[in-house]
Amino acid sequence: MATLVSPPVRKLPTIHQTQCFIGGQWLPSQSGKTFETIDPSTEQVIAQVAEGDAADVDLAAKAARKAFEEGPWSKMDARDRGRLMYKLADLIEEEKEELAALESLDNGKPVRDSLAADLPLTIDCLRYYAGFADKIHGQTIPIRGNYLCYTRKEPVGVVGQIIPWNFPMLMTAWKWGPALAAGCTIVMKPAEQTPLTCLRMARLAQKAGIPDGVINVVPGYGPTAGAAVVKHPGIDKVAFTGETSTAQTIMRESVASLKRLTFELGGKSPNIIFADSDLDAAAAGAHFGLYFNQGQCCCAGSRVFVEDKVYDKFIDKVASMNTSRRLGDPLDPTTEQGPQVDKTQMEKILHYIDLGKQQGAQMVSGGKRFGEKGYYVEPTLFADVNDDMSIAKDEIFGPVMSVLRFSDMDDLLKRANNTMFGLAAAVWTRDIGRAHTFAKALRAGTVWVNCYDVFDAAAPFGGFKMSGIGRELGEEGLKAYTENKTITVAMS
Repeated sequence: MATLVSPPVRKLPTIHQTQCFIGGQWLPSQSGKTFETIDPSTEQVIAQVAEGDAADVDLAAKAARKAFEEGPWSKMDARDRGRLMYKLADLIEEEKEELAALESLDNGKPVRDSLAADLPLTIDCLRYYAGFADKIHGQTIPIRGNYLCYTRKEPVGVVGQIIPWNFPMLMTAWKWGPALAAGCTIVMKPAEQTPLTCLRMARLAQKAGIPDGVINVVPGYGPTAGAAVVKHPGIDKVAFTGETSTAQTIMRESVASLKRLTFELGGKSPNIIFADSDLDAAAAGAHFGLYFNQGQCCCAGSRVFVEDKVYDKFIDKVASMNTSRRLGDPLDPTTEQGPQVDKTQMEKILHYIDLGKQQGAQMVSGGKRFGEKGYYVEPTLFADVNDDMSIAKDEIFGPVMSVLRFSDMDDLLKRANNTMFGLAAAVWTRDIGRAHTFAKALRAGTVWVNCYDVFDAAAPFGGFKMSGIGRELGEEGLKAYTENKTITVAMS
């Protein structure tokens, strides 16, 4: 079984920001309501946070509109916008130890991961888009007649952004980066489970000199604050990362205003391992690709297809890694796996584990709650999984790996693509021709070859099918935050 890390003396980060951030001011919710944010490793309350709703979203949208239309942001030289974004990234870097601890306290992820992955990627994303701020431009187009025709790329306006709880800081940066570079203003609704680092980043944005009203943060619940963002007539666009079912609701609710929409949604990503691959590297990559962040990744490689010839060896390697995996206090730098984000998520995962056993999969390791306090789930490995089992079809969003056998290549592609999702996929092989063939044939927005979970701010990310609409990151990510204007001038 997995190893328990002895809890150290906890050094907790200081909690500063717990109110709504609107128009540059820290405000209680209009209703006066608050909600608890919970430490998932102890089940204890961290802080009471302002519970925003439609009234607070309305204030935030009006502040964002004023900043967009009357404030300095849209009139500011693009290079100066970029300079302020660089300053924000610098301030985050200066406070990275405190931010990493705050992220791990609120979310449950190991602090070693917050420091090694979340913070560097957050900082890099903001710097990447800061560099793009003065490079967003149109074209000169030759048209018939004596005319000058050119295009301008202009900010879409006030954008509503709704982010999930699995990577709170990074998702904030993925949303803020292109929006700020394009000259938009923002109303953000962080996940109710993890509002603290987004609020801290708003404070740093103000400290960096980003004008009041450009960034507004309204913590609260999806059916109230989130729904208000979607319905508000003063918000021009909504960017959402989360569950597919919620995106469907957003599409229905935004019909009246015809808001621009971008979605980054769920996945059930196939991770294909051929017998000719470096099996040690493939097993380690598959392990990381599933168990990283407690399995709470939209692109997690949760359907692992392994060629018959190496199937048993692969199972043994992953089972061995699971046995030695260190679970414990996320603030302990030696912890490798922390708790799930909340009780609801833990219970969902345990339900799917029960379904896997009931439907005939072989549970090789894990399968239970870990410990008596905190929302921990053992790293779980299922062998002999069939395509029609629930654990092979549904997004579990937890540390549960399903390993399926294959021998027939044509059948494999059909099986890998037989899902409503299409976010990510991976192929492990030494055959370069096979690698490119499968990379082309897999219906997914990202395909990794002999690696997994490689991210960069310059590389677009998003899904096929029901895994999303549009792309985040890279130059592609800017398209969602700009409108294309055509200008035609008579030359005589």
